[in-house]
Amino acid sequence: MRRLWLIFAQAVTVALALLFVVSTLKPEWISQTPQIVTLAPSVPPAALPKVAAPAVATTVTSDEMKSVSYAAAAGKALPSVVHIFTSKEVKPQRQPFANDPLFRHFFGDRFDSRPQRTSGLGSGVIVSPEGYILTNNHVIEAADEIEVALNDGRKLRARTVGVDPDTDLAVLKVQSVDALSAVTLAPAGSAHVGDVVLAIGNPFGVGQTVTMGIVSALGRTSLGINTFENFIQTDAAINPGNSGGALVDSNGNLIGINTAIYSRSGGSLGIGFAIPVTLARSVMDQIIRTGSVTRGWIGVEVQEITPELAESFGLSTTEGALIAGVMRGGPADAAGIRPGDVLVGVADKSVRDSHSMLDLVASLPPGASTKVRVLRDRQVREMDVQIGKRPALRNEG
Repeated sequence: MRRLWLIFAQAVTVALALLFVVSTLKPEWISQTPQIVTLAPSVPPAALPKVAAPAVATTVTSDEMKSVSYAAAAGKALPSVVHIFTSKEVKPQRQPFANDPLFRHFFGDRFDSRPQRTSGLGSGVIVSPEGYILTNNHVIEAADEIEVALNDGRKLRARTVGVDPDTDLAVLKVQSVDALSAVTLAPAGSAHVGDVVLAIGNPFGVGQTVTMGIVSALGRTSLGINTFENFIQTDAAINPGNSGGALVDSNGNLIGINTAIYSRSGGSLGIGFAIPVTLARSVMDQIIRTGSVTRGWIGVEVQEITPELAESFGLSTTEGALIAGVMRGGPADAAGIRPGDVLVGVADKSVRDSHSMLDLVASLPPGASTKVRVLRDRQVREMDVQIGKRPALRNEG
């Protein structure tokens, strides 16, 4: 009996050791925690609806097969999508004993502190025949050399026209003797949930790739990816290297710039996010015109009004933005806005939540005087605020 107990104890010890090793080296094998958004719980088998008997299969003619092909849309957009290769110089951390003769005798020059170059890859979209290219800021962030590979095989040096870290967008410029094939921008509001879309880019550096899916959702916010969020969600496969690439509709028109994915492993799980073309166009036009993006700012920190907060503040609704902090000496401070106020209106527009408040203030020109409405002690007060210029979000690197 004692021998069996020892065998059992040893088996449990080995199992726990294996679990520790797996959880340390390969946590994604056992982890179920999402990295960007939380997935809804799956429906238990008992709750699944009964499935009706399958319908009789029908024959699809060749003409009908052609009608569901998206080769024309892909062919229209492919020449406008480019590969972006970046490199930058990185100074390795200096070892404290690197100059010690005894240390160098045993370890040699393996801890060489000379600068080294690292490379990266991504995608971009040609938005004008003159050579302007729209991509993600994180694709070219801190790069000191940028090379663009066109669809026809040509490789061109690119320079950065301007970046906007708040939306993770950047504009590049290349010089070409011939006019480049620019993508067609889709009209505002043309994307709808359920529409077929194609994602085009350079995933993992394998080359230009087209994947198909649908628009899963519109107006995704609160993902913690960018300061200003209004994402298109799609199930078209988006992988590393697709960043900055095109999301086009079934007519080959650009509806978004592929930016991020929800993933446990780094690969596609069918939940990708793209910046809508309306936001991308606005940022792009400002960058091309002035080299940067200017937004309004009043110097407050806001938070969402939950039902619990609404009850504690005596509010009848959760609409509005709760002022959690006010920057000393900022525009809001000068106007008399205080922490605990609820911002319910900017100019002549109502504030639904903290995201709409951020967008409304950002759309105002710095220097303008604007009336805002705040709720304080259950009374609405109107104040004049001198709009300031939003400080630039600095790139790291």
